[in-house]
Amino acid sequence: MQGKRLERVNQLIKEEVSMLLQRELKDPRLGFVTVTEVDVTADLKHARVYVSVLGPEERWVSSFQALQSARGFVWNWLRRHLDLRVTPEVVFRPDRSMEHAAHIQSLLAGLRDKPRGEAEEP
Repeated sequence: MQGKRLERVNQLIKEEVSMLLQRELKDPRLGFVTVTEVDVTADLKHARVYVSVLGPEERWVSSFQALQSARGFVWNWLRRHLDLRVTPEVVFRPDRSMEHAAHIQSLLAGLRDKPRGEAEEP
């Protein structure tokens, strides 16, 4: 039963943080940030919020600076808007899985476009 509760808490935090990033945070350093996953510890004291940022490395860096600056605001928002006994401490983590997937797709497309008898050069 504990697993179902954690899943619900993860989903609640994901929805709230996503909405908060879209509508409430006005930091110009913040790029196009998407919350991909939330992982709350069993004791509800810590929440790792995985985010993806669309754009080059500079956009990642500036967006994470903005997110780190907003941690207190995000925690306070969650404390007021979620009905939890304990509000977890929020830590933002990068999720670069979309970049990896795009890279793999481009490699596969390159293999597909290569003539069948052509050998790979070292």
